[in-house]
Order: sequence, then C-alpha cells, then structure tokens
Amino acid sequence: VVWVPLRPSSSERRFPWSLDGLRDFIASGIQSFRDCDATALAAVACLLVLFMWYCYHVGREQPRAYATVNALMQSAEANGVQNGFVFCHAPECARCTHHNGLNQKLYHNLQEYAKRYSWSGMGRIHKGIREQGRYLNSRPSIQKPEVFFLPDLPTMPYFSRDAQKHDVELLERNFQTILCEFETLYKAFSNCSLPQGWKMNSTASGEWFTFYLVNQGMCVPRNCRRCPRTYRLLGSLRTCIGNNVFGNACISVLSPGTVIAEHYGPTNIRIRCHLGLKTPSNCELVVGGEPQCWAEGRCLLFDDSFLHTAFHEGPPEEGPRVIFMVDLWHPNVAAAERQALDFIFAPGR
Repeated sequence: VVWVPLRPSSSERRFPWSLDGLRDFIASGIQSFRDCDATALAAVACLLVLFMWYCYHVGREQPRAYATVNALMQSAEANGVQNGFVFCHAPECARCTHHNGLNQKLYHNLQEYAKRYSWSGMGRIHKGIREQGRYLNSRPSIQKPEVFFLPDLPTMPYFSRDAQKHDVELLERNFQTILCEFETLYKAFSNCSLPQGWKMNSTASGEWFTFYLVNQGMCVPRNCRRCPRTYRLLGSLRTCIGNNVFGNACISVLSPGTVIAEHYGPTNIRIRCHLGLKTPSNCELVVGGEPQCWAEGRCLLFDDSFLHTAFHEGPPEEGPRVIFMVDLWHPNVAAAERQALDFIFAPGR
C-alpha cells in the first residue's frame, strides 16, 4: 500500500488549530492586551503624579499675580496698607533706595534665582546689574531710569498699539466698565476733600489724585473691592506687571490747572498704558519732548523712563482729566527675563 500525502484544504492552511487551541490563543491575546494596557495606565499615572508635584512646587514658590481680594486682605494689612495705599517703610527697598549697596543686593537676588532655576537667558540682566552704575550715570538726560536699566532694549518715547495688541484691545473693549466704576468712586468727592482710598500727589500746581488697585506690585484690597470688575480685568491681561515693584494699576485724575513736574520713571523694562476715561480739551502728555493727547476709550503707550510731564490747562467747566493707568511689560523683555525680574524685584525682597 502506498500512502500518498494529501494537500491540506485552504481552510486547514488558514486555521491549523483545533477549537480548544484557538480558544487558548484568543485568551492569551486578550491577556497580553490587558497586561499592555495596565502598563500604559501605570505609566500615565506616574506622569500625572509627577506633573501634579511640579505644579505644586512651582506654584508654591511663584504665587499667582492676582489672587482673590479676600485672600490678600490680611497679608496686605500686615504689610502696611493704610487708607487704601501702600506706604514703603523699608530702607532697603529696591524701588525707593539709591545707594551703592543696591547693585550687590540685586546681584545676590539674581544668583539666588539662578540657583533655584537656571542661568539660561540671564545675559542681559547679568550685564545690566553688573554695570548698573555706569548705565544710570551715563544715560542721556532724555532717558534716565532711576532704579534699574536693562541694556539692549529698543528705546522710544511712545509705542504703537500693536506692541501689546491683546491687552490694548481688551482694555478698550472694557472702557465703559472702568468708566462706570470710576464715576461711582468720584461721587465721594462731593462729601469730603479726600475720600478713603485716594492719594493726593505733589504737583507744581493744581491737584493730582490717584486711586491704586495695584501699587508697587501689591494689591490694595479695599480699593479692589470697590472696583471689582476692573480688578478682575487686570487678571485677564497677558502682559500686566503684577509680581514686582515696578507694576502699578490705578485711576489718575488731574483737575483743571494742574501741571505735573517733569520726572523719570524707575525702569525701562515696562511700558505704561493710559486708557482715556475723560479727556477735556487742552490736556497733554509730553514724553521725551514729544506731545500727545489722550482720547476717550483709546490707549496711549509710552516709556516712562523718558523724561515726561502731563498737564490739564482746560477750563474748569470741562471737569478733570481721568485715565486708567496700568504697567505692561516691554515687548522685548523675554519670558525668562520677566520671570527672573519678578523674582529679583519682588515686593519686600
């Protein structure tokens, strides 16, 4: 008898296992998938835990610029907030002090920042601190910041609206909101000479009042409670300086006949934004010898480290000139530099 091997059918070539073998194969495949899926889930869980730890660590050392007013109330009162205005009593304050030890203190703050984070991107700040005395003393009289000069920034008295387009458009869209809150505040002037929360500034002539929401990087809680929508708006600005002593936000009022003496701002790392709320005739801002006029509902951007002045020579019947002022980052200050400057010039450091 000759045995002749038969060719397997097509179904046998495709499925050479028995039913039990096929069941075992499928079961092992599902188990392998489950094992793989569990491993992937474990990896994702580990990454999520690491991310949460990182957020906690960074958030603890770099608090948000705008917390709620209630949360800031106790700390602000402990730091000397009186009558809605922050008074600096610290002789070592970088914002108000002019002495030879300032450069050493700034350099120490920079070193501390670099140890915690990185030296990457700190070239201009390091250069500016190292040669700060030379920069401040040798600057031309048209631009002479009083506290800190960051080298190699483009300089010009005025900036176009596109320099901080998002924030400019956001402020202008909320013009009526800010104006309404100002008008509510201003009614108190009919009852007393200087209502709570307002500050009278020294001027060559006339009267200049300011109502601060943020003063030298510190929230003024009582004032923010009285302008809640304007305060919330600050938290929506992308380039508002809110974490260091060069950041301010306030309502500024010039009565008719007021002239503000020429002066310099403390630094060139910011640009000052004025949103016109009430703009009578014969009111001007002069920066670096160049005059500009405010317009209601429009923003005016300028570098206040240039010599500047403002005046209101309009008739009394037209009322005061009123603007909302907020300090924004200079557009050419990089993100890493902003973070470092917030650390170096943090309030109270």
